[in-house]
Amino acid sequence: MSNQPRRQGPPSGGPGGPKMVGKPVSVNKNTVKRLLSYFSNYKLHMILVFVFIITSAVASVMASLFLQTLIDGYVTPMLGANSSVGFSDLAMALVKMGCLYVCGALSGLFYSRIMASVSQGILKKIRDKMFAHMQTLPIKYFDSHNFGDTMSHYTNDTDSLRQMLAQSVPQAMSSIVTIVSVFFSMLRQSVWLTLIVIAFLFIIFKAMGFIGGKSSKYFVKQQKSVADVNSYIEEMVNGQKVVKVFCYEDKSKAEFDRRNNELFNNMRKANSYGNIVGPVMNNLGYILYVILAIVGGLLAIKSIPNLSLTAGINTLTLGTIASFLTLSRSFVQPISQVSQQINAIAMAMAGAERIFALIDEAPEADDGYVTLVNAKYDADGNITESEERTGQWAWKHPHSDGTLEYIPLKGNVVLDDVDFAYVEGKTVLHNVSLYAEPGQKVAFVGATGAGKTTITNLINRFYDIADGKIRYDGININKIKKADLRRSMGIVLQDVNLFTGTVMENIRYGKLDATDEECIAAAKLANADGFIRMLPQGYNTVLEGDGSGLSQGQRQLISIARAAVADPPVMILDEATSSIDTRTEAIVQSGMDALMKGRTVFVIAHRLSTVQNSDVIMVLEQGRIIERGSHEKLIAEKGKYYQLYTGAFELE
Repeated sequence: MSNQPRRQGPPSGGPGGPKMVGKPVSVNKNTVKRLLSYFSNYKLHMILVFVFIITSAVASVMASLFLQTLIDGYVTPMLGANSSVGFSDLAMALVKMGCLYVCGALSGLFYSRIMASVSQGILKKIRDKMFAHMQTLPIKYFDSHNFGDTMSHYTNDTDSLRQMLAQSVPQAMSSIVTIVSVFFSMLRQSVWLTLIVIAFLFIIFKAMGFIGGKSSKYFVKQQKSVADVNSYIEEMVNGQKVVKVFCYEDKSKAEFDRRNNELFNNMRKANSYGNIVGPVMNNLGYILYVILAIVGGLLAIKSIPNLSLTAGINTLTLGTIASFLTLSRSFVQPISQVSQQINAIAMAMAGAERIFALIDEAPEADDGYVTLVNAKYDADGNITESEERTGQWAWKHPHSDGTLEYIPLKGNVVLDDVDFAYVEGKTVLHNVSLYAEPGQKVAFVGATGAGKTTITNLINRFYDIADGKIRYDGININKIKKADLRRSMGIVLQDVNLFTGTVMENIRYGKLDATDEECIAAAKLANADGFIRMLPQGYNTVLEGDGSGLSQGQRQLISIARAAVADPPVMILDEATSSIDTRTEAIVQSGMDALMKGRTVFVIAHRLSTVQNSDVIMVLEQGRIIERGSHEKLIAEKGKYYQLYTGAFELE
């Protein structure tokens, strides 16, 4: 089974990124309902947010309306002779107006802080649920999804949700409340001027639709170009040794320039449209402002009857015109914000849909009921279950008649006429039969894709067989709980994965309750103790970047120690020495020989020199076992193994 390529997923627009305007992305109603369910613990918070949003919008509108009172009730009378209004009255009015602005500003601050807390709380729950569910997914999922796609759920998708919850949703709510309150306030001031505003909105929507359609087309191209550039950078970073060995620097720079120029052109075109939305809206707002000022002036000068919701037929005053002009600016600006925020919300909902798709992935099925328990022998020599760790294990096998059977864990593995296909209709293993008794070393050799790793994937139930049976200590492995089955096995892979933490913690990964002494004993068994003690802090040396400071051989020895500390009866060694040099291989092989002693061992190897001492060697070709026997037997038969052995020591 070949490894799937790991590519970085395409980024999505985050904070500071392009604002997608134009036709919004469709939103799935079920996704909205599921996302709203996360607000169940924040009902009081959301009530407060809504109250503060209304308060902020109302305060803004009241401040605009108060401008009419300020001009008509204080400024204009003070300019006339015999005015009874003094500067103290004006100062008091200004204080009231200032209080309205302060009230609106504080309300905006409060709901922003509350939404920041709510959004982070919801995202924490989503990340927790997503990661916890990811641990239940079968290996098949990770084989069919590349690394970049999976990581994008935790980065791009969650970040788009954060932006939506913390910014877009409250801003959209505030804009909608502002639009409604301002609209009725404008009607209260002047119906004629309000009709002009409504008519002008058609021009605004047409302009936004044209610009948005152009920008969204180029933003899609931009996102693809960003992904292309990021993917190329990742390839070059990972392959720097190859780049330098083959003097590929100039060629790589030329290729990067080509991709970067394509990104530049797409970004330039996208932002040339996207960046003019704000200026266009502002200028259209100023044009509307001028039109309203002219019409309002005519209504006032000519004493043309003015319709309003409260005053009936009257003439416009200077204060009414000033107040209406302020309201018109407060009306146009939120419309632009709503169109942008709705599209941002729709884009974030697309990210939420991807997240929920991961959460909805079917978990790994496990209908096993046979468990692995600590065992001990009573005075009559019968196996019983122990609450304490005894160093002995047994399979606890309940039967349909209510009886319990305890079977000693030995490591006897039998495959009987096993067929398997990763994709239905494309069988990769045909009638595979083998047995491995405790203490035996079984080796698999064959070309890449022959089915060697697939057999080990079936033994530990990363995949389930299509036909045949696999028995472990006489028990059908379908009856054994997967966690218990895998706990009884140790695996050393060709690609070593070390985690951020100390050397001791990485060894203890194989057995979480292992003592320091047990970890050190496992390291000695794997021939790793010597170099570990030479590290700056010995076993307490912190490893970072997948153990980047260690050689390949040292990393492999730590992985062997990790398998050794678990003390499993069955070991699977999947090309554990294929990527290290011959001298290091001898050291690693010595550690593995000590680890394999007394265990059932399955070895996958390209180097035939590492399997000569196996009890039985299985030669696979296109998913079938074509030869089996000891090294000497297969050499004597002069078949496929003999050809491989005499022709080359490494399989290509």
